Amino acid sequence: MRRVAYRETHSSRAAVAIVAAVLVTVLAAYGLLEAAVHAIGQPAWLIEPQVAAQRLVELPAGIPPLLLGAVGAVLAMAGLIFLLNGVLPGRRARHLLAGTGQASGGPAVVVDDEVIASSLARRARLAANVTPEQVMVVVSQRQVLVNVRPTSGVPVDGGTVLAAVQDELDQMELEPSPEARVNVTPTGVIGA
Repeated sequence: MRRVAYRETHSSRAAVAIVAAVLVTVLAAYGLLEAAVHAIGQPAWLIEPQVAAQRLVELPAGIPPLLLGAVGAVLAMAGLIFLLNGVLPGRRARHLLAGTGQASGGPAVVVDDEVIASSLARRARLAANVTPEQVMVVVSQRQVLVNVRPTSGVPVDGGTVLAAVQDELDQMELEPSPEARVNVTPTGVIGA
């Protein structure tokens, strides 16, 4: 069950691995094609292998610096994307409910962050006594940020809203448990 929960909360790296494998396969197939064409004495399809190797050795010569910089930047960006994909955790916008899964002997319950945000926005809206348009909630892996725009002339107590949001989070028992923060804007909106 732990493995299933991990698959639901973490993104797959299969797409990046497939792109890397296709690039390596295409380059290897092209090198093999050029070597085979050269071995049978035919002219090169695109470039002779010895000429390509010689140009790589003498790389800065004969190429405009701007083009060389652009190619280097593209290669560096591709390398950075592959590196970060391999190193970063790759978490999806989902949380696991505590008390579910292998430990409880029941099914694992995975909740999307949008559902959590909707529930927290409703609870914050009721605590602040504002309309749904005046509350925005952003849920990330370790943090919940609640932005409240009060109605003009009606003060909103941030502590009350924070207590309500924290109570809702405690009832959800999310894994990992995010930390709640409430931001009450100093300017209000015209009441509805």
